[in-house]
Amino acid sequence: MADSFAHLHVHTEFSMLDGAARVADLVKAVAADGQPAVAITDHGVLYGVVDFVKAATREGVNPIIGIEAYLTPGSRFDRLPRREDKRYHMTILAENEVGYKNLMQLASKAYLDGYYYKPRIDAELLAEHAEGLIGTSGCLGGHVPQLLGVDERTDDDQRGQERDFDGAVAAAAMYKDIFGAGNYFIELQDHGIPAQRKIMDDLLNIAKTVDIPLLAANDSHYTHAHEADAHDALLCIQTGSIKSDEDRFKFHSQEFYIKSASQMRNLFPQDRYPGACDNTLLIAERARVEIDFDQTLLPPFTVPDGHNEDSYLRQLVLEGAAKRYGALDREHAERIDYELEVISNMGFSSYFLIVWDLIAYAATQGIRTGPGRGSAAGSIVAYCLSITDLDPIKYGLIFERFLNPGRREMPDIDMDFDERYRSEMIRYTAEKYGSDHVAQIITFSTIKGKQAIRDAARVLDYSYSTGDQLAKAMPPAILGKDATIDQCLTKPDSNASANDRDHYNAAAGLRDLMKTLDGATEIIETARGLEGLRRQDSIHAAAVVISPEPLTNIVPIQRKGEGAEVVTQYEMHGVEELGLLKMDFLG
Repeated sequence: MADSFAHLHVHTEFSMLDGAARVADLVKAVAADGQPAVAITDHGVLYGVVDFVKAATREGVNPIIGIEAYLTPGSRFDRLPRREDKRYHMTILAENEVGYKNLMQLASKAYLDGYYYKPRIDAELLAEHAEGLIGTSGCLGGHVPQLLGVDERTDDDQRGQERDFDGAVAAAAMYKDIFGAGNYFIELQDHGIPAQRKIMDDLLNIAKTVDIPLLAANDSHYTHAHEADAHDALLCIQTGSIKSDEDRFKFHSQEFYIKSASQMRNLFPQDRYPGACDNTLLIAERARVEIDFDQTLLPPFTVPDGHNEDSYLRQLVLEGAAKRYGALDREHAERIDYELEVISNMGFSSYFLIVWDLIAYAATQGIRTGPGRGSAAGSIVAYCLSITDLDPIKYGLIFERFLNPGRREMPDIDMDFDERYRSEMIRYTAEKYGSDHVAQIITFSTIKGKQAIRDAARVLDYSYSTGDQLAKAMPPAILGKDATIDQCLTKPDSNASANDRDHYNAAAGLRDLMKTLDGATEIIETARGLEGLRRQDSIHAAAVVISPEPLTNIVPIQRKGEGAEVVTQYEMHGVEELGLLKMDFLG
């Protein structure tokens, strides 16, 4: 293992329109090279953490959770004119559970307090949440490198500044004090870019002067070397440019991939860069964060004196049963007792009370609700609470399809509210459980095959009609599932699914065009590199999360400006896997 390496500065597809490393491919590449660990450090966000941790764990690789934060030299509350608004990059890694919680605080407050074009932190916030964190000086866009006078466009038109070596030393010393000795590293990168090599000796001198250890990194933005062109096309989509434009934002090297351990050690030999590669393994050993995916985090429901959640739920159900049925016969009474026992044993009484309370509030406010949908209609408890309006006994509906004692899964009752008052229901939920306990849930759009083809044609400067002709040759969706470009071009074998065969057969026109249409092959190959990557974030149409404690203790959140919605940085499946209560407020 002494000759191995760990990549600790890595951008995935969750650095949207900038990172092209698919999480699954990334961890497989690391595992194939025998590297013991890898980090995720996306731009200003923790979007991909749940997917990354699960994928890395499956491959036997230690997942290191991190971020490339945007750091303002002033206050995160400042809103300076755009050309005066400086921000630096800083790589920050969680060493332990305390560090992970602090990382979530930084990622959240960067949005809640510091969002101004980008989510920004400052030195004050960093010092407040530095425990359990490891920091580095970062890439050319970092505070220390920028003070060394690099003239390199780094991000969103942020450019270098005049050289101030003493200032760079002071900045490095400040961050060493913030993180603590042994927790701050001078990051070294070499992609063959002149600006990096120009400041290399300065960085080594600063490390020696301030007694800061070195750390080699490759600032990876894609997994494999051959993906450099697809990544370049992705940058063109981000900036609305074409690849032939010499003045556009681009990476001046094709070396930003997950290099092998031997490549990194050859790039940063021990005699010239003492400890730079070994320290990646040291951090890989230190950084151990365990995320609990086997818990249920239901918020408590306040019940009247003399009751607990189970007894209060039983009282409400029996009162509702009297209204629904009058005097209960044996069949109805036994069904109610059985369901309540299952609900209590599984710890879900508070869930039913929460849903009941929301439906009851809507009724008192004259807000129309739906009769219930899906498997929840199989619950007599839901029927007696007026959560649903279908009698499961009358219609022979099965409770176990909704809640099965053999499956440890959170119930999922979809609630339909009059669309005009959906925001009112979310407001009520936030008031009842605390505004810092409630948020809407993020979702991401991906670059689908047809859009990838059109995007590729544009960035390669082919005519609109060329891209449109190729995109329209993609086959129609089957049962709502679009064909991928690979399904269209790769002949299915005898074990392929019926959908794969149907998609391939329906794409004969696309394959013909690739033989006859000028530029078609180049466009399609570029599109294959773009297809499936995350394009942008948005808010899920229905999902709301309610937490038993402040959300930022469990998931990072974001808000893009004053008055905007508070949204989790983890997708719906991640929120559910963490054990949080996800509810669908449908319109």
